[in-house]
Amino acid sequence: MMSGKHFKAHEVSCCIKYFIFGFNIIFWLLGVAFLGIGLWAWSEKGVLSNISSITDLGGFDPVWLFLVVGGVMFILGFAGCIGALRENSFLLKFFSVFLGIIFFLELTAGVLAFVFKDWIKDQLNFFINNNIRAYRDDIDLQNLIDFTQEYWECCGAFGADDWNLNIYFNCTDSNPSREKCGVPFSCCTKDPAEDVINTQCGYDIRAKAVSEQRTFIYIKGCVPQFEKWLQDNLTVVAGIFIGIALLQIFGICLAQNLVSDIEVVRESCLFT
Repeated sequence: MMSGKHFKAHEVSCCIKYFIFGFNIIFWLLGVAFLGIGLWAWSEKGVLSNISSITDLGGFDPVWLFLVVGGVMFILGFAGCIGALRENSFLLKFFSVFLGIIFFLELTAGVLAFVFKDWIKDQLNFFINNNIRAYRDDIDLQNLIDFTQEYWECCGAFGADDWNLNIYFNCTDSNPSREKCGVPFSCCTKDPAEDVINTQCGYDIRAKAVSEQRTFIYIKGCVPQFEKWLQDNLTVVAGIFIGIALLQIFGICLAQNLVSDIEVVRESCLFT
C-alpha cells in the first residue's frame, strides 16, 4: 500500500527568472533603439536606397557602430527575455555562451592592447589619418572627428600637418580649395567670449609659422592627447571595464542557475 505522502516537485526560481527577464527587456529595448538610430541615419544618407554606397566611404562610418552594438544587444536581449519567460534552456544557454564569448573577446583585447601598445598606437594613427582623408565624404564621420578634436583639444593624428592628407586642406599649389593650408574649425582654440562658432577660423593657418599657429589652433595630435587622457582617467576607465565584466559574469551565472533549475524540474517531472 502506497503512502499518502508525496514529494513536492522542485520549482523554477521565480526571482531569478523575472530578474533575467527584466534585465534583458531593457537590454533588448536599447538594442532596438540603437538599430533604429543606425537605420534612420542610413536612410537620411540614402544608403538604404543605394546599398552600393556603403563601400564608397574611405573612412569609418559611425553608423556602423550603432548597427553592430544594436544588433548584438538585440540578439542577446531577445534570447535572454524569451529564454527566461518561456523557460527555454536552449535560448538561455545561447545567451550565456554568447555573453561568455563577448567577455572572452574583451579580455583578450585588453591583454593584447597592453602587450602590443606600440602596434595599437600605429593602428590608431592609421585609423585617424584614413578618416582625415574622408572627412568631407560623410557628415556623421565629420561630426565624430570634430567632436574628438574639440573634446581632446587636438588636431590631426600627431599634428595639424596631418590635414595635408585631405584634398580640401592640403597645401599643394594645385589645390583650388578655399580651405587650402587650413584645418577644420574643431582644431581652433576656443574663445569663451564668443557665442557663435567661427567655422572659418582655421583658414590659411598652416601657412603661418608654428609659433603663430599656437595662438589660434591646437598643436598637439589626437593620439598623444588620447594617451594622456587615458593616463589621467585610468581609475575611471578601469572601473567601467571591471563593472561591465562583473555584470557579464553575473548574467552568465544567473542564466546558468536558471538552466539548472529548469533541468531539475524536468527531471523531477519524469519521475513523478
